[in-house]
Amino acid sequence: MPPIPGSGLAKGLAVTLRTMTKKTVTEQYPDVQPELPPRTRGVIGLFEENCTVCMLCARECPDWCIYIDSHKETVPAAAPGGRERSRNVLDRFAIDFSLCMYCGICIEVCPFDALFWSPEFEYSETDIRDLTHERDKLREWMWTVPAPPALDPGAEEPKELAAARKTADKLAAQAAEREAAEREAAPRDSARPEQEGRE
Repeated sequence: MPPIPGSGLAKGLAVTLRTMTKKTVTEQYPDVQPELPPRTRGVIGLFEENCTVCMLCARECPDWCIYIDSHKETVPAAAPGGRERSRNVLDRFAIDFSLCMYCGICIEVCPFDALFWSPEFEYSETDIRDLTHERDKLREWMWTVPAPPALDPGAEEPKELAAARKTADKLAAQAAEREAAEREAAPRDSARPEQEGRE
């Protein structure tokens, strides 16, 4: 049986009418910001205080888009008779996001937790040269990094937290002992002048 003339047009219009009556699910970006998943790979933030200029991130980067410059400074000896030490000081840390492929290798290999993913993704530029973010800009992205997710209730406590808690408890116990010793010594000292006056 040959198709009825205009049946294809009627089917197309039926689909159009059905979708017109449904509620839209389109988010009106940029008026409405999207809700991003917690592990979104947006931009990389730098926590400069943790960076020791070990160069692991730059060496492991498959795109060679991380640029690091540093110099050595001599640190005087901490104690008399000790020896001077040298340490690396960060001069430049830049990431070229026009080359970056967002693989996250630099973040994974950083042994000192100096690099973090931020969910921010609105950093497009009209000039490609502006996509090289220097350390000041990378530092600004750090404030947009979300807090780490809570641990699983059944998980073991991290070793760093356990060590810090043990040290804090030890210091608190020492302080309490000192306060108790001072309290015991205080009444004895106040009783001595009275005894001297009686004599």
